[in-house]
Amino acid sequence: MKPLILRGFFTLLLLQILEASSGWSVAGWRQSHLRVNKHSSRQDIVTYDEYSLLIHGERVMIFSGEWHPYRLPVADLYLDVFQKIRSMGFTAVSFYVFWGLLEPKRGEISFEGIRDLQPFFDAAKEADIYLIARPGPYINAETTAGGFPGWGTTVPGLWRTSNQTYVDAYSGYIKAIGKVLADNEITKGGPIILVQSENEYTSFEEPYTEDFEYEKILMQQLIDAGITVPIIHNDASPSGHYTSVDIWGYDSYPVKFDCSHPTHWDPSSIQEYLWDSHMKHAPKVPNAIYEYQGGSYDGWGGSGYDTCLELTGAEFTRIFTRSEVGMSATILNLYMIFGGTNWGNLGHPGVYTSYDYGAAIGEDRTLREKYYELKLLANFLAVSPAYYTTRPQNPDSLVGAFTGNAALKVAQALDVVGNKTSFYVIRHSDISSTATDTYKLTLPTSFGNLTIPSIGDSLKLQGRDSKVHVVDYEAGSTSLLYSTGEIATWATVEGKDVIVLYGNSGEVHETAFKLKSNTAGPKVVSGDGTIKAKLLHQGAVVLQYTTTGQTVVQFGSAILYIVDRTGAFQFWALSKHDSKTPVIVKGGHLMRTGILNDDASQLTISGDFNSTAILEIIAPASVSKVVLNGADLSVTKTSYGTLTATKEVNLPRAELPNLTGLNWKTADTKPAMGVVLYAGDYGYHTGNILWRAYFSSSGSAMGFQIWINGGSAFAYSIWLDSTFIGSWEGDATHAGYDAVWPFPSKLSTGSKHILTILQDHMGYEEDWTAASEEFKSTRGPVTYSFPGSDETKIDTWKVTGNLGGESYVDKARGPLNEGGLYGERQGWHLPGFDDVSWAAGKPTDGVSAPGVAFYRTNFNLDIPSGVDYPLSIAVTNSTINPHYRAQFYVNGYQFGKYVNHIGPQRVFHVPQGIFNYQGQNTLAVSLWAAKPGGAKLDSLQLQFNAQIESPITVQNTPAPAWSARPGAY
Repeated sequence: MKPLILRGFFTLLLLQILEASSGWSVAGWRQSHLRVNKHSSRQDIVTYDEYSLLIHGERVMIFSGEWHPYRLPVADLYLDVFQKIRSMGFTAVSFYVFWGLLEPKRGEISFEGIRDLQPFFDAAKEADIYLIARPGPYINAETTAGGFPGWGTTVPGLWRTSNQTYVDAYSGYIKAIGKVLADNEITKGGPIILVQSENEYTSFEEPYTEDFEYEKILMQQLIDAGITVPIIHNDASPSGHYTSVDIWGYDSYPVKFDCSHPTHWDPSSIQEYLWDSHMKHAPKVPNAIYEYQGGSYDGWGGSGYDTCLELTGAEFTRIFTRSEVGMSATILNLYMIFGGTNWGNLGHPGVYTSYDYGAAIGEDRTLREKYYELKLLANFLAVSPAYYTTRPQNPDSLVGAFTGNAALKVAQALDVVGNKTSFYVIRHSDISSTATDTYKLTLPTSFGNLTIPSIGDSLKLQGRDSKVHVVDYEAGSTSLLYSTGEIATWATVEGKDVIVLYGNSGEVHETAFKLKSNTAGPKVVSGDGTIKAKLLHQGAVVLQYTTTGQTVVQFGSAILYIVDRTGAFQFWALSKHDSKTPVIVKGGHLMRTGILNDDASQLTISGDFNSTAILEIIAPASVSKVVLNGADLSVTKTSYGTLTATKEVNLPRAELPNLTGLNWKTADTKPAMGVVLYAGDYGYHTGNILWRAYFSSSGSAMGFQIWINGGSAFAYSIWLDSTFIGSWEGDATHAGYDAVWPFPSKLSTGSKHILTILQDHMGYEEDWTAASEEFKSTRGPVTYSFPGSDETKIDTWKVTGNLGGESYVDKARGPLNEGGLYGERQGWHLPGFDDVSWAAGKPTDGVSAPGVAFYRTNFNLDIPSGVDYPLSIAVTNSTINPHYRAQFYVNGYQFGKYVNHIGPQRVFHVPQGIFNYQGQNTLAVSLWAAKPGGAKLDSLQLQFNAQIESPITVQNTPAPAWSARPGAY
């Protein structure tokens, strides 16, 4: 049964009758209706109803972005990313917790070092960002094993079910992480407002289906651990799974993940059924999209993240993300907003080192055009409380609605509580269209139906664009009857409503204002734009204007900034959630914070600059001093009361060492050294794995046949004694490979031999389909034989991986950073290792035969403070002897796995804090040549990705130096 919704004239008539007959008030009904918020008995700070979330009783738009602290192991950079997200107008960040990092050995859970979540929580609070915690136990996230620990591959029984062996396996982790999250809830002064149970519990291996008992057990364990805020779940599609949580929601990836065709959008890819699905499964909670597409992952052999950014760039943001406004989504989380890096073997086999994701904030923390597009939308929704109680009015009849033009679709979202404000989202019916269409709107308003524009001309919608028009919109004390010019933000500063209106350059737009008594007419006080005005007989004035450059108009108690899109990008609303005195700054690459002192005489702001900037500051008139990044800013006052200043950029020169010109040392990595042949069974879950098979020849064996699993893009090489007999070099599709490797000559009867096999472990598969246990897919030999000799048997198998396996040695860098190369086990990649006895040799000289070599060098960086110069290691593709793979270690952290013949990644970002920007650095390279002829890196260099003046300060992540490793072999 659908809920009854009373609208329009008949609603008001009924309410007036009730008011007259019973003393019952319309205002009282609206206020009580707003306060009917659902919450559990666990707390009353974070509540919700069918419209939105409320925090401390105030409705909040949860516009959120996803990023994962484990993909950025530099705690001092957390605040930088959070501030960039907050400056977009976003209110929250969603994050996964990686169980496998916290409990790499069963029963040993650690939150130390890079796994400490408290700096992440503290930075979020400082940046005024709420957090949505997603601890799993399963997280997917293109992470090895989907977040499960490697030891789980040996635990019998079905995972992601109520099977007791699985429940026993995760219970200690949930108890531990639950307490950490509970201690940082908003109820205890922390930033966490929502906690997710499981992840995308949507698809099930037949004959299994949704396990309601598992859901019940897991939720109760979170509650028992102290979680009091609402518990949520993200159905991978809105199919109605796990609806027993407090606030059910779903995921949506409308253009999916084909980055190799970045200009292709299916004409029907906007999922217009989402609202109906929400109403079917969870009509009494907000429309929550816990993962909405914010980019795309890319896999081995893919087209690269530049194409993912093109697929989901600024145009995607304008159309797809805005489409959710027409569906009244008030909890909207973009996956990802900042991707980070799969450093140290974090990823599953479907992704490579970079996890850039084509996100609004690049892997190197630089800002893209889509960042600014998202800022426009987020800042608008942040100042539009009427949106938080909207309902779609025409979800099934969008074509031609309000325009009569079948080439266009218009979705109306009406504030059904205030029953006045509407938001109209217009786009092309075929969203892939590149045509420009003209249109007029016929819209219901509080002054009756109006055809817009009212002063002649037509509106235009360019191809791959979308707009949000408003009707009966309140901006402080200023009432907009309608506006086709989009609202970037607004704020009331000392009784003046400052409203920023924008459109594409050269577009004609209209904004109509309801008149008050003694309202002064519009006056252009800055800029050279032309304003046309028309008085509507109902008591409103329409302004028509062209959005080009910037024109400032004073109109009554309002100040209007009329700008084009690029001009709108420059406005930064810097107020915190609880601020009563807003501050807006125009200009700068990024404005981070704006803080007024107690008497509002001084404004302290911080921001980033990549070029000289003209700033305009909209703040209380009492401000007489402005401090920017710790220095006084010389300001002048405009005729209409704002402050302006010129900020000269300071980008000091910084020299980078020529890596190929450094002194390099090199060493061979060959070690001097019954059965289940799965590495995981022996505690080796990451990086390179070495196998040795000892056998006696029967005299008739012609070679060795073996099938090895390693995950997509893996490789293996085989030696008979000291003779190389072959490699599977890997490709982007094979997760396992079976082949016969002929012996170079006949083996004499009774002779003793050793087969040595080096394989790459590309991470465990995810386990997206519950009860499938795909993450337990083996890594290592599956079958083997000796063609021509059934009699030949292997007497002994030996295996090694990272030193210590699950009892790994390097506690600072974590359990996945090292693999089983001899050099890794010995610690050759660490700062301070004594390589004095090594021969001179460079990775650009390489090796002349198949095998693995290690290279080391040291160099100093002297990059000044007060700047943000993100730095990367870059290589070029080799076409001669192309079958090789290399790993790059910076101060002991593995921040790059390069597979030359598969790619696509050739630039490996390494953040400041891993690189020591003021001091010595150690760079180590492992080079594995898979074919005769050997291999070398064609080039190896350091490069700056950007140069930005910035107030960020970064303390290096601990990088312990080499010390003797007992038991290393």
